[in-house]
Amino acid sequence: MEKNEKESVENSEKSVTDEDPKINYRGWKVMPFIIGNETFEKLGTIGTLANLLVYLTTVFNLSSITATNIINIFNGSASLSTLLGAFLCDTYFGRYKTLGFCTIASFLGLLVIQLTAWIKKMHPPQCGRESITCTGPTTGQIAFLLAGFGLLIVGAAGIRPCNLAFGVDQFNPKTESGKKGINSFFNWYFFTYTFAQMVSLSLIVYIQSNVSWAVGLGIPAVLMLLSCILYYTGSNYYVKVKATGPAPVTSIVQVIVVAIKKRRLSLPESPLVSLFTYISPQSINSKLPHTSQFRFLDKAAIITPQDGINSDGSASDPWNLCSMQQVEELKCLVRVIPIWVSGIFFYVAIVQQNTMLVFQALQSDRRVLNSNFRIPAASYTIFQMLTLTMWLPIYDRILVPSLQRVTKKEGGITVLQRMGIGMFLSILCVMVSGVVEERRRTLALTSPIGVEPRKGAISSMPGLWLVPQLTLAGLSDAFTVVGQVEFFYKQFPENMKSLAGSLFFCGLAGSSYLSSLLISIIHRVTAKSATGNWLPQDLNKGRLDYFYYVITALEVINFGYFILCAKWYRYKEAGTSSSDLELDQVSKQSERTVNGV
Repeated sequence: MEKNEKESVENSEKSVTDEDPKINYRGWKVMPFIIGNETFEKLGTIGTLANLLVYLTTVFNLSSITATNIINIFNGSASLSTLLGAFLCDTYFGRYKTLGFCTIASFLGLLVIQLTAWIKKMHPPQCGRESITCTGPTTGQIAFLLAGFGLLIVGAAGIRPCNLAFGVDQFNPKTESGKKGINSFFNWYFFTYTFAQMVSLSLIVYIQSNVSWAVGLGIPAVLMLLSCILYYTGSNYYVKVKATGPAPVTSIVQVIVVAIKKRRLSLPESPLVSLFTYISPQSINSKLPHTSQFRFLDKAAIITPQDGINSDGSASDPWNLCSMQQVEELKCLVRVIPIWVSGIFFYVAIVQQNTMLVFQALQSDRRVLNSNFRIPAASYTIFQMLTLTMWLPIYDRILVPSLQRVTKKEGGITVLQRMGIGMFLSILCVMVSGVVEERRRTLALTSPIGVEPRKGAISSMPGLWLVPQLTLAGLSDAFTVVGQVEFFYKQFPENMKSLAGSLFFCGLAGSSYLSSLLISIIHRVTAKSATGNWLPQDLNKGRLDYFYYVITALEVINFGYFILCAKWYRYKEAGTSSSDLELDQVSKQSERTVNGV
């Protein structure tokens, strides 16, 4: 029995290749370890980061600007670090080792931050409510805090791009049950992610703000420790895809360099016969058919008299000759980029529901049923998460099977169609936001019910009128964000799955930066206009509704751009593969249309 178990473990650790039929895909049997690990990890990190701005200003006595800059730099660094994490994962360590190491790094980071609250010498003395000046942190205190941030960035570098890909590795993509499991896994992944957000933004944030920072930050650290334990508990049952090297990025650069070197050569009339078609036996990637898009890249596979061929059929110098497989893998990446760009502009609409909406809520009537209890302004975001949490199971268990019977497609509709629906909903979201803000402002000027300190008059409009735009934002997320992640993982070559995850997070970072740029431009331009500043401290003196309408116009343009990209896009096709995550095959008519483009 021990011998069989040992052989099973050895088989699960082998690199996934076409010639390895012994891989034991356990699918949903190992999901309790993976999804449980992911849930505890998100509860830990979100539980700490959600209220970190308040922690820096109240416990570390930092100014709002300094604290905001630290948070922005941290978020940007955490998102961009996924590129490095994906590179190291795909090249040297593999997903299993990378996730294990980075999960431990995240735990240590949360522990360090918790210690800054628990140990009095690790943070400045408490500042009284009536104090005008407060003692700031010492160099040692701020250095210890930043060390915690650094460990969290290391954790994010590996966890964000690898966790989804590692979950997908556990399903056999050659079986119907495996394909269905992959589709369901994406939905349930985001369901648990949103659940973790809701718990963190309500229960954990409440404990931090009203009970104790030491306890409130200690709970996420404990949850992260449970995440580590749960992850390693399932070690003997995972399918562990090893890094194959050289890095996918190296292969991409080789194709670009060689194509430039051979740019003056003419392509042969029969590319499938004349071009270099070698495929390494150790490759985990699907064998991709030749496509007619980006034909200039095909020149990298033109064999010249100067190109040497090894005895095993490989190129003696990969910087002078690339295979058609390498070329097609690069084409997969290039085709995805326009869709990725549209995702950056799409998420600008959603970002506003986490920033500008808070300011709207502060100057709205947040009382519940005329009681003295007021919903915290930042907690309104829960309605967006609640919509996403409720909709995903309905979509996965009810809508998808119904659509499958009509369309005969594996997912009911294609991934790009799913993303398009979400982008249309984002247009409605910001349009409704503008209408609601116009109503809130009118009531604030005509029938205010009070004054918000350092803001202005509080509108008599109930804060629950903000729920419709949050509901649309949640539905938009469910279609586009979930669809975008699924799209990246299915359209990238198998050895670039981690890069696909990092590309998604870089898109989110791009949306945040673009939103900040847009706000800065409008703030500066309108400050000198006749209508006055659209985005002042007191929203009643500005025109936030105009700002929403500008974003609506931007989203309409982006929606048109996305439709053009979707019509032009050619789905990745594959031959035989052990780890091919195919999308539904498009119809022959659609294929002819794409080829024509």
